[in-house]
Amino acid sequence: MSPGVDALLEQARAGMRRLTPHQAVEAVRAGALLIDTRTDGQRRAQGNLPGAIVVDRTVLEWRLDPASAWRIPEATGYDRMIVTVCRQGYSSSLAAAGLRALGLHRATDMIGGVQGWLAAGLPLSDNPADIRY
Repeated sequence: MSPGVDALLEQARAGMRRLTPHQAVEAVRAGALLIDTRTDGQRRAQGNLPGAIVVDRTVLEWRLDPASAWRIPEATGYDRMIVTVCRQGYSSSLAAAGLRALGLHRATDMIGGVQGWLAAGLPLSDNPADIRY
């Protein structure tokens, strides 16, 4: 495989069943965690996703590893499905790959990110973001 970010992204997505925005909604209804890794500025510009937990990308692995002393309470086991979301669906693939490398084998991401969510006509939340730094 050639070097570069495109190769890294291809490697991250290998073997991962990525979800459409509608599939992500269904996964959350079935108990998956929806993890929003966008920056504060991106969330201000695009809006908040209903039911999402905001986790800064810099601490993502520590917050979602069930064995971590710094995990969030919802990180209950390595079998928990986690759907990462970013602005366009690129960095979320890398985030999901990092979680898979930790043993969270059901981690995936949402195709198209929040832009895809909006294009699918899905609603945003009027509630404040659930931020877990």
